[in-house]
Amino acid sequence: MAKPQRQIIALGGGGFSMEPDNLLLDRYILEQSPHLAPKVCFLPTASGDSDRYITRFYDAFTRLDCKPSHLSLFRPPAEGPAAFIKAQDIIYVGGGSTFNLLAIWRAWQLEAVLRQVWENGTILCGLSAGSLCWFEEGLSDSVVPGQYAKLSALGFLAGSHCPHYDGESERRPIYQRRIREGHLASGIAADDGVALHYIERELSTVVSSRPVAKAYRVYLNNQELKEESVVTHYLGKAI
Repeated sequence: MAKPQRQIIALGGGGFSMEPDNLLLDRYILEQSPHLAPKVCFLPTASGDSDRYITRFYDAFTRLDCKPSHLSLFRPPAEGPAAFIKAQDIIYVGGGSTFNLLAIWRAWQLEAVLRQVWENGTILCGLSAGSLCWFEEGLSDSVVPGQYAKLSALGFLAGSHCPHYDGESERRPIYQRRIREGHLASGIAADDGVALHYIERELSTVVSSRPVAKAYRVYLNNQELKEESVVTHYLGKAI
């Protein structure tokens, strides 16, 4: 039997929580699973397991061909978080505080569990905090609100990441400056509405739910900062 592919789909923003009437990215995620009606587990840890956020997840995913569920670490299931995660086909991580998400996951020792299921073919995905968490590091304002700084993350994917690249006016110049000054590794930024699809830790394709949204590689070349747009495939109808 062939070894299952390791897949991570990192959304700079968008999806059901930002575009409840535009589920192109969420449908794309489901389509990457080899399972019919895949089991999709929402992890709302970064929002403090917001009941409103969980309701919005079910409002969206009950309209799609899947079996949705959620995992609360504030109200964990009887079988425990690890067993619950191992029973899923897709893990979808919501936005919020990346700093708090990582701290709570580490307290529950979920990093090893998530790596194990990823190695076994479970798709990992998420937006904002749920996007940044998979990289080695990224630009986050979750430690001091409104102040963007480096945050070390899980390191399933190499380099740095910046979500909401076009969604918050300060992110783009600060991300570029941090890389130029050597405070962040070279990496990839994603506009709201953009999903970065990694297969075996390599960027396979970039898709979007918005016609002009893009992803960008940001790096140093001979001490000069470079920003290069990545080919992005719009999932909607051509305009």
